[in-house]
Amino acid sequence: MAALMIQGCGSDVGKSVLVAGLCRLFANRGLRVAPFKPQNMSNNAAVTADGGEIGRAQALQALACRVPPTVDMNPVLLKPQSDTGAQVVIRGQVAGTFEAAAYQARKGEWLEVVLDSFARLEAAHDLVLVEGAGSPAETNLRAGDIANMGFARAARVPVVLVGDIDRGHVIAALVGAHAVLDADDAAMIKGFLINKFRGDPALFDAGRAEIAARTGWRDCGMAPWLAAARRLPAEDALVFDRPTGAKTKIAVPLLSRIANFDDLDPLRAEPDVDLVFVPPGTALPGDADLVILPGTKSTLADLAFLRGEGWDIDIAAHVRRGGAVLGICGGFQMLGREVADPSGLEGPAGCAVGLGLLEVETVLAGDKVLRPTAGRLTGGARFEGYEIHLGRTTGPGLARPFLRGDDGVPGGAVSADGKIAGAYVHGLFNAAPARAALLAQLGAASQGGDHGVLVDGALDDLATALEQAFDIETLAAIAGLRP
Repeated sequence: MAALMIQGCGSDVGKSVLVAGLCRLFANRGLRVAPFKPQNMSNNAAVTADGGEIGRAQALQALACRVPPTVDMNPVLLKPQSDTGAQVVIRGQVAGTFEAAAYQARKGEWLEVVLDSFARLEAAHDLVLVEGAGSPAETNLRAGDIANMGFARAARVPVVLVGDIDRGHVIAALVGAHAVLDADDAAMIKGFLINKFRGDPALFDAGRAEIAARTGWRDCGMAPWLAAARRLPAEDALVFDRPTGAKTKIAVPLLSRIANFDDLDPLRAEPDVDLVFVPPGTALPGDADLVILPGTKSTLADLAFLRGEGWDIDIAAHVRRGGAVLGICGGFQMLGREVADPSGLEGPAGCAVGLGLLEVETVLAGDKVLRPTAGRLTGGARFEGYEIHLGRTTGPGLARPFLRGDDGVPGGAVSADGKIAGAYVHGLFNAAPARAALLAQLGAASQGGDHGVLVDGALDDLATALEQAFDIETLAAIAGLRP
């Protein structure tokens, strides 16, 4: 079977986007394509049909391939819970929480898991497109590596290395990687790509020739700044927009462990909405119509963070002015009267008073909930999404549910005056009816359709752009695809 691994000279060089675009490109050629990332680190996760969770980027890449996402596409997922520790998810299920040093010492144990998942994908598809993590030139992390060259050599998958010219020093990044890599690792690299070029591409012809001459790697092309990527969910980094001046302002406090913030992408695409991510050290805007408390990987820690920033005071003032508040997942838990983590599942064990805006309490206990969900908001609008959370929420506030699933089970809670609401469902704004209903409560009109249509169109646009920018036949030959 054919496979190709896209590695990068660093994080955020565009690996996820390029793999997504190539997935759609080869799928459009009639091939059975699957994405794969041995190890991902992200608090943006997706629920798979086989009952697990994987990185959101691999779910997007599966969409690009027009196949359902499975846990094999991202067998090791690290979800940071603190500055030094992360929850480790193996094939979709929580395996424990590890400090960084402990994980580095043990990561090699999961190589067989990674190789098994890859083998299943390879056996069922014509082409597997693999995404690396960070940079293979981080030689201090090479021992026991399962994310880059450790995987590539074990699975015998050829590599193409990506350099980000928008950052500058791209010649040094690529040539430097060649210089520091072990000779056997460097031999796995068969070509290079340049990403995020702005301007006349002919101006960098000499630079590309120098990289090829110094490394011996094939020049596989150079991508321009890909405007279509702006319409895709971001994997790890929020994109901060300038204020639009739209009449409806929605403010989102940027929590320290914010998770699944692609929930908000459909709102950002609405012309009548000014979506404002509020960074630490900045007060929530007093003219906001709605404050959204987003998901978080660590509810207690981010509740303390929110209070440390004074955002609890801002939210209380917002509510007194008649403003609306919506909590999603961990944000829903914060809106209640109390959050308890008696076993320390998301950090140090403890309990904290919530914001007290909904009559509910949450205990973080039991198995993690991982499931797709669909149904209707209380007003009747259709929604589709997924749940991915720890914790069980109880209390009299649940007698006024925010939504009801197709199975008839109510979910979430709404305050008596209808201004405060929360639920565990991610993806609430994706479906046009639900988004239109929620915006109508703010006096705004929705002008978009289902967000998935926008994303799917962006993937096609990416594929078209990469077809023009890259030497696709050379990439196919490196992957082992037969003409």
